[in-house]
Parts: sequence; C-alpha cells; structure tokens
Amino acid sequence: MEISESTWAFIAKHRREDVRDVALHAKHDGDVDVPFALEQIAGWQRASLKLPDWASHDGLIFPPQVPMEQCSSQFTAQYKARLAQRLLDGEAVDDADDSPASLVDLTGGFGVDFSYMSRVFDHAIYVEQQSILCGIARHNFPILGLGHAEVINDDSTAVLDTLGRVSMIFLDPARRDDHGSRTYAIADCTPDVLTLKDMLLAKAPTVMVKLSPMLDWHKTITDFAGAVHEVHIVSTGNECKELLLVLGRGRCASPLVVCVNDGQVLSYKAGDNSDNHTTISDSALVACNTCNTEDLPAEESANGFDSSHWKYLYEPNVSIMKAGCFDVLEQRFAVHHISPNSHLFVAAEPIADFPGRSFAIESIATMNKKELKQLLAGLTHANIAVRNFPLTVAQLRKKLKLKDGGSTYLFATTDAQGRHLVLRTKKRKSGSL
Repeated sequence: MEISESTWAFIAKHRREDVRDVALHAKHDGDVDVPFALEQIAGWQRASLKLPDWASHDGLIFPPQVPMEQCSSQFTAQYKARLAQRLLDGEAVDDADDSPASLVDLTGGFGVDFSYMSRVFDHAIYVEQQSILCGIARHNFPILGLGHAEVINDDSTAVLDTLGRVSMIFLDPARRDDHGSRTYAIADCTPDVLTLKDMLLAKAPTVMVKLSPMLDWHKTITDFAGAVHEVHIVSTGNECKELLLVLGRGRCASPLVVCVNDGQVLSYKAGDNSDNHTTISDSALVACNTCNTEDLPAEESANGFDSSHWKYLYEPNVSIMKAGCFDVLEQRFAVHHISPNSHLFVAAEPIADFPGRSFAIESIATMNKKELKQLLAGLTHANIAVRNFPLTVAQLRKKLKLKDGGSTYLFATTDAQGRHLVLRTKKRKSGSL
C-alpha cells in the first residue's frame, strides 16, 4: 500500500479531532488522500478505546468500520493468547515430535486475535479471503513486530485441504449472511465448524473456536459430540463478548467451563453443576412470577428473611449467569439462593472474591405498605433492579415514587415461599471484607 507522507502527516495532525469537523474543513489538494485519511482517523479513534496497544503504534492502517466493529477487543484477544499459551504448555497440544509450535488462523479478519495469539508460537499463518484485509495485514504485522507471520489470501476451506500438521487452529466464523444480516447458529456461519470438525482435528490436536455469546453453549457441546474439551465464557465490563470452545481429540464427557469477567474467573467441570440448590427456606418452592402485588395479604412480613442474619447480597456477573452454574457458587462461596429463579444470593459473612457485585443489606420488606414505608424512610433516589418479580423497574419506580440514582440499591425479587421482597442495600467495593 502506497500512502503519501502528506497523508500520514494529515492523519497524525487531526486524529484527535472530530472526524465530521475534519471532513467539513479539509482541503482536497496536494498529495493528501482525504477519504482515506478520514477513514484512518475514525479507525484510530475506535482503536484508542478498543485496542490501545495498537493505537500506540504509528503507521498502522485501520480497515473500514464493519471489520473494526467485529474485531476483538484488546482484553479478549490477550485472553485468547494466554489460553493458547496454557494449551501449548500443557497436554492439550501434542508436540512429541519437537517440531516448532505453529498456529493457523483460518479467519484472519483485521488480525487482532492473530496479532496476540501468534506471539506464543514459532510460526503463525494468517488466512483471509478478503484481499483488502490481507493487504492491511501485510502492512501492519511488521509494525507490530510479527516478523514470523505468513499471510495467505485464500478461502479457509481451500487452505485447510492442503494444510499439513500444525499445533493449533483458530477460527472465528463469520456471523453475517450474504445480505449482511447477523446470524448466530453455527451451521449458518462461515466456515461451518461443525461440518469441518473432523478435518480440523486431523490437522491439529487443538482447535480454538470463537462463537457468538448468544449461543446456547449446552446445546453446542452436544452438537460437537464430545469434541469440546473446554468452554470459555468471556466478558468485560459485565458484558458477555465471546464464547470460546477448545476442541480436542478424544471424547470429553465433562468439559472444563471457565467464566471470565475482567479479573473475575471461576472454573468448574460441566458435570459438577447439579440442580440441587440451597435456598433460604426449606419450604416448597413457589413459582409466583405473575402475582399481583396489590393482592398480597396485609399481615405478610419479611421476618422469615432475617436481615440481621443475611447481611450481604450477591449478584453474579454476566458470565456466571450465562453459564448457569449457580450451585457451584453455593458450594464454593457458602452463599444461599433467595430462590432458584431469582439468581440472587445472600450470606451471613462478607466474601472478598465473589464473581459479581456485592451489597450490604440494610433492611428488607415485603410489598406490605407499612413495611415499605419503613424501608423507604428518608429515601428520594435509588438504583432499582428486579429479579423474578412481577413488576418492571419502571413500574416499581413509579409505585415507590423514587428518582433514579444515588448510593442506595433496591433489589426486588421473590423468595422460595413466593413472597415478593424488596431489599435495601449499599454497594460494596470489589474485594472488600
């Protein structure tokens, strides 16, 4: 790619400015390729938030908007690199012949995942069928210090047919159809990893696949018929970003499941997750999602849910919610379900490393008017969340006549006895006791 010095200077001068203002006042003269420069300024600004390491390198070329939106963040790419290193160091990758460790990324894209993962291998091959992205990769990889990277502009399945033995294969199947619409089912993605599974594992003992976080990972494990050895649910900022599968040779009945949300990590064997929950009551569980709070008996009390004993409330992070491993939480952290459908937990003691948010319980009330009045005393603002509760946040806020915000958090839920409860809490700092 030939880019004039004037264009690079223009990009450097204006890259921190509003792209619309730059476009409005740019003079189309000299050697400056203004459309290209504007695209690069916008790309650098997106990268400065999503890929700060990349943004710190001068001279990189950024692709059009869609590849930038679809590419991994620095956090998720670095996570895959650490995972690849562990797999390479462990038994998952068979290097008995002492050949150089090699990676093939069959769906290179913008090359973010490849740029981090390839660093733990002796040789790495980037495969991409779009020639423009291959051109960008050939330009960027040397700047990023990836002198050992080979770029192949070809279809992934064609390359796979002729590929020799490698240590690891990585795929991020395209999740858009021919019309540009999003698709999530594995069979609808390109390439179809389910169809190619046997061929992939014939070429490499370990295959890492990045899939949509929208997928039902339990069904996905079943679809792969024992080939899934690990499942990684990766989130950042409590937003689920990726579902990573590690495929291996030999049938695996109980894959390792790893739930990640920034620095919070919880792992367990899939077979360890049972349906036996410990709730705060031994009474029969009552499903009461459609009850009308106006119909609750006036004498109902929250005394059975004693805030003098249950002093802390815990809300699992989004990766835990996606995994559904609530019994694992109970066993590991000695917490108790308010009810199996609430996905909220309580404990008598503070827990420093709980994978989610933690709150100190100040008081608890039912929807009884007298109890609510006491609970809301002196309160004008609150952050409200509902879990397994018949009212929406907006409906409950209107009913309680509270404005949004402040330092108080109200959680409305239903306990194991079918009672509707409101817990008044204060957020605790992560890791505090």
